[in-house]
Amino acid sequence: MLSFEIFPPARERSTRELFATIDALVTIDPDFISVTYGAGGSTQEMTFEIASRIKNHVGTEVLTHLTCVEASEKDILEILGHLEQENIRNILALRGDPPNGETSFRKSDGGFEYANELVTFINRHGDFSVAVAGYPECHVEAPDLETDLENLKKKVDAGADFIITQLFFDNDAFYRFRDKAVSRGIAVPIIPGIFPVFNFKQIAKIASLCGAAIPEPLFAQLEAVSDRADEVARYGMEHAIRQSEGLLENGIPGLHFYSMNRSDHVTQIVNQLNMDRKAPYESESEKRIDRGAL
Repeated sequence: MLSFEIFPPARERSTRELFATIDALVTIDPDFISVTYGAGGSTQEMTFEIASRIKNHVGTEVLTHLTCVEASEKDILEILGHLEQENIRNILALRGDPPNGETSFRKSDGGFEYANELVTFINRHGDFSVAVAGYPECHVEAPDLETDLENLKKKVDAGADFIITQLFFDNDAFYRFRDKAVSRGIAVPIIPGIFPVFNFKQIAKIASLCGAAIPEPLFAQLEAVSDRADEVARYGMEHAIRQSEGLLENGIPGLHFYSMNRSDHVTQIVNQLNMDRKAPYESESEKRIDRGAL
């Protein structure tokens, strides 16, 4: 399985550039394209508009993000109805980040406090394939990985069909996370999220926000060429290829690339990988990943 994440542009005039990127990504035949919200749940309307266009005009399967931020049960129910009308059947259910200007998440009146509650509600009110997020190095708000895995188990028990992980740069972190998840009875597919490094300043900020550790050899390599964008991108691609190859050799069910609305680097990376895109899922829980034509 192969997928990419994109996000709505900050300016509407950049939408044309985004769809040029999408057109390029589609040439690699992804199983789906994921469309995010902006920070704090912003850009929701644009998220759904872009997702609908990808699904109904570009003709590629889409996975739209849906969060609990500033949304009541009534709001979510209306969104689910809208998604069904737009032929969108795949959702990444998230609690979401705090709204702009706030430092902590606050449950909305008549809304949900945790992602597992949102998963339960979605499954009660529609026929969707539901993905949830996993954090190989622990969610930044969780006290420890064990607690975070308990929360992940709640989301899976609520009816999640598969897991997409936060970005990471050390495969051993993913394997530890996967093994601990399996030992807790989490049997749905866990798809690792890969972030190809494009520039040095960007990666340091993103890694700090999501709690991903940058291996010292990679950091030193990038820092040494931090003033040469082409060299940073080349080393970043090489690392992403090594990561991806190692993960594929260890039997992961697919790769999810955080594209940052760019196609050039991820296209080159995928073209260098030997991915078996037709491997069947053996367990009944894994077959559910195919719901909604995923």
